[in-house]
Amino acid sequence: MPQTTEAATAPERRPARRTRVHPAWFVAAVTFVTILGAAAFRSLPGLLIDPLHREFGWSRGTISAAVSVNLALYGLTAPFAAALMDRFGIRRVVAAALTMIAAGAGLTVWMTAAWQLMLCWGLLVGLGSGSMALAFAATVTNRWFTERRGLVTGILTAASASGQLVFLPLLSWMVETHHWRPAAVTVALASLTVVPFVWLLLRDHPADLGLMPYGAPEFVPKPPPAAGAARRAVTVLVQAARTGPFWLLAGTFAICGASTNGLIQTHFVPAAHDDGIPVRAAASLLAVIGVFDVVGTIASGWFTDRFEARRLLALYYALRGVSLLFLPMLLAGGVHPPMLFFIVFYGLDWVATVPPTVALCRERYGEDSAIVFGWVLASHQVGAALVAFLGGVARDAFGSYDMVWYASGALCAAAALMALVIRRRPVAAADPLVGAG
Repeated sequence: MPQTTEAATAPERRPARRTRVHPAWFVAAVTFVTILGAAAFRSLPGLLIDPLHREFGWSRGTISAAVSVNLALYGLTAPFAAALMDRFGIRRVVAAALTMIAAGAGLTVWMTAAWQLMLCWGLLVGLGSGSMALAFAATVTNRWFTERRGLVTGILTAASASGQLVFLPLLSWMVETHHWRPAAVTVALASLTVVPFVWLLLRDHPADLGLMPYGAPEFVPKPPPAAGAARRAVTVLVQAARTGPFWLLAGTFAICGASTNGLIQTHFVPAAHDDGIPVRAAASLLAVIGVFDVVGTIASGWFTDRFEARRLLALYYALRGVSLLFLPMLLAGGVHPPMLFFIVFYGLDWVATVPPTVALCRERYGEDSAIVFGWVLASHQVGAALVAFLGGVARDAFGSYDMVWYASGALCAAAALMALVIRRRPVAAADPLVGAG
């Protein structure tokens, strides 16, 4: 009888089983905070156009040219940064990039000529931000996660929008109340603040901690440092350029950049101001876009884990194009319910394109997908750079942005058709690029 009692009570003395959070989620959290802090620089260009025009007399086309260089380098640096992360590690590359952003933003307070704006904001901030681009998020996701990749990509992409949400109202208040220089200093300090978090908390690979990636069935050893980062980035580009899906992905993502970073982020505030909307109110509307961007991007990541990526892309671009066609009428009426509907809708769709684009790169190009996505992102920023520049030129030439809104809406319709043309092909089907080092 005593034995029966002891046997019956034995399970009660067992310690409760603990559920341990996989360190991959902590790495994702540090990456989120890093992108969040670095996103301050993305909130400022649209707020600088009018103040710099008033103070220095530079044309909007000249100022937009500096923003254009920034956006182009943001994209063109990304594939090389992804390769450098394979060579020197994520932590070193990201810390150096944040320091470069801080230097470029801080030096603008002493500029007196347009070429200095081009050097500081265009070159330095462009190179630094390019190393902090979405290829960084793709690299972290590919290394640390096997499951939930779409969701994690959506969360990390949303960090950039969250940064816009956090900083844009503050920076617009600074520009209106204390001039634009304190806003530039704030961007520099925000970037520097994140550097210690990156250096102390970010880890390059699960194998550094003796762990498997989240959801992986077996241990994945850390690959040796990849020598010749620049050569590898170019080699991957040459190989990818031989495949049709690369050009379709690059083309659609170029239109994505043109209709977001190049158009809305750069020119929405001055366009709204042209129609009588105060700068702070226009900046607040952009911040609301940032709120719904977080929701839309995370939801898109969830959808990407469950639905066909190319159909999601087609839907996103088609809806974005329709909304842009209505924007000139909405701006003319000031801040009213239909305008708020546009802001909410555009926010949900802003970078919802990123998770399915990353998924298609991963599906087609395997281990090289982060670098391929870096080149696709380069096309995104080239598109953004062109429209950032041409939008300013169009405003100088026609006195309004209406033509730019209509043209961008038509481009988004073309992107929807291009997305549907991309054919599915699993990695195992052996695209010649897959597995190439």
